[in-house]
Amino acid sequence: MNTVAKFEAEHMNRRVDTFLMSVLKSRFEAIVREMTLVVMRASRSAVIKNARDFSCAILTYDHRLVSVEDALPIHVMSMDMATRPITRLFDDIKPGDIFFNNCPFTGGTHHADLIVAMPVFYEGEPLFWMIALSHHADTGAPVPSTYLPFAKTIFEEGIHFPCVRVAQNYVEKADILRIGSMRNRVPELWLGDVRAQIGACRTGEKRIAELVGKYGSDVVMDFVEDWFDYGARCAKAAIAKLPAGSYTYETRHDPVPGVAEDGIPVRITVTVNPQAGEIVVDARDNIDNVPGGLNLSENTATGSCRIGVFNNLDESVPHNEGAKSQIKVLLREGSVVGKPAPQVGTSVATTNVNDRLMMAGNCVFSEMGAPYGQAEGGSHLPAGIGVISGRDPFKDGRSYVNQIFVGYAGGGARSGYDGWLTYCGPANAGLIQLDSVEVDESMYPIIIESRGVVADSQGYGQFEGAPAVGGMFYPLEHDMTIVYAADGTTFPPKGVLGGGNGGASSSWKITSTGHAADLPAFAEVVIENGAKIAFRACGGGGYGSPLDRDPLRVLESLNRGWLSPEKAKEVYGVGVRLTSQPGLFELIT
Repeated sequence: MNTVAKFEAEHMNRRVDTFLMSVLKSRFEAIVREMTLVVMRASRSAVIKNARDFSCAILTYDHRLVSVEDALPIHVMSMDMATRPITRLFDDIKPGDIFFNNCPFTGGTHHADLIVAMPVFYEGEPLFWMIALSHHADTGAPVPSTYLPFAKTIFEEGIHFPCVRVAQNYVEKADILRIGSMRNRVPELWLGDVRAQIGACRTGEKRIAELVGKYGSDVVMDFVEDWFDYGARCAKAAIAKLPAGSYTYETRHDPVPGVAEDGIPVRITVTVNPQAGEIVVDARDNIDNVPGGLNLSENTATGSCRIGVFNNLDESVPHNEGAKSQIKVLLREGSVVGKPAPQVGTSVATTNVNDRLMMAGNCVFSEMGAPYGQAEGGSHLPAGIGVISGRDPFKDGRSYVNQIFVGYAGGGARSGYDGWLTYCGPANAGLIQLDSVEVDESMYPIIIESRGVVADSQGYGQFEGAPAVGGMFYPLEHDMTIVYAADGTTFPPKGVLGGGNGGASSSWKITSTGHAADLPAFAEVVIENGAKIAFRACGGGGYGSPLDRDPLRVLESLNRGWLSPEKAKEVYGVGVRLTSQPGLFELIT
């Protein structure tokens, strides 16, 4: 069939015309954006309001992903796993019902990500799910953190809501919310954040009702099917351009004392079938669950396998159910990268080992050779994005808990592009925002003394990884606890195809006498009044041989302050000299 005939055949099979399809696509995106604004403006915790650690989405009532906008990849690529158990557990779902789900054993990501799900009905027929997921500052765990690498089971984590109905007929169940508030160190923040999510879902419900009221449910649902078909066609076309074959990549998470003394290897095999337009990601060849919180949930393992593929397809491929359907994921029960055994700890399931899984997915395509794939990026949870807690001496000793985002890791390079400085980690790939220094200092009794790029910390290559961010902060007139899990201290991000490794993460404490002492990579540390904590996150890995880098790119890194003249000469063979403008260099020709 020639191109014109194929286009005409596809057009004949469409349920709605192309102009209306474009309009409805944009309307769904606008609804998700409005939900996102509600969460961001109405939430109280800095981790949600400032860093934007939350996501909104729309699914069909039968659990197929319709639309996401500015969502964190790890939150939404397997969102159906969190709503499917609701329809299995409840046979009386009605308009005005709202459900909580943050349990990894009922399809959640990890216990800190509270999913609020609301069904949307029209004339008695259930059509969609409105979803608002927020990462909460506290969940009532024994340690004042939501990341617990040493928590062996769910009994050492915070509260779980395994598909709990918290509202009926639009009326909140006060007893359920009271349970959540009581099990929280910052109950007012928790309840405010929850109600922001509920408000977002109700806003989405209202907008869907307006949309369906204007166009009719048949037209809207026909659009959804066409939208899924379009997503599948786009994914098939993108996969058809890749070299056929099976490719394997392995990376390794750092050692964690008492949990994984030798680290945790993460291995995947990707099989590309261009003719079928399908990719299979096999993550079954991984070790069993470890005695700690680093195990992945089925949701995060499945989503991360898909994310690695999407990161290597054309950006125009929509992230909807149709495109997802072309990526098959194989997991093993009882594996650290797979379906966790009952009751094992999964509190760190969205970062760390999960980051390594996405790195493997990003990097495995480099086994095809240039220009495919990308280098490893930095990992989550250096001390610069640790969870801080204490009693605020300026607010009558009131307790505070929050995850700060003072400084995080750089991204890996890919063909044609240097790494992304504000990457943070592959689970959110640049969508988590760095905190405002002024806002953090106004909300919490801390001073952020410094934050900046660490020169020469990137992975060198034809295309450079992003450099690391480092900094220092300290508590005011009280003792502050910080909990962090800085992967990339022992095994920093690797380069690919001749690219160099990124710089390693590190953390240290400066006492009131000025003595600097190295800190463990995974720790709960008290920073006493008068002491300071300093950190350096990971730099991203490089892509390709440094000798192939364009000298003008070398000069650009130099003049940004990301590269020293010594490294320019040593690594790239590029000589420079100062110009008449202070601090600026030029090439020696």
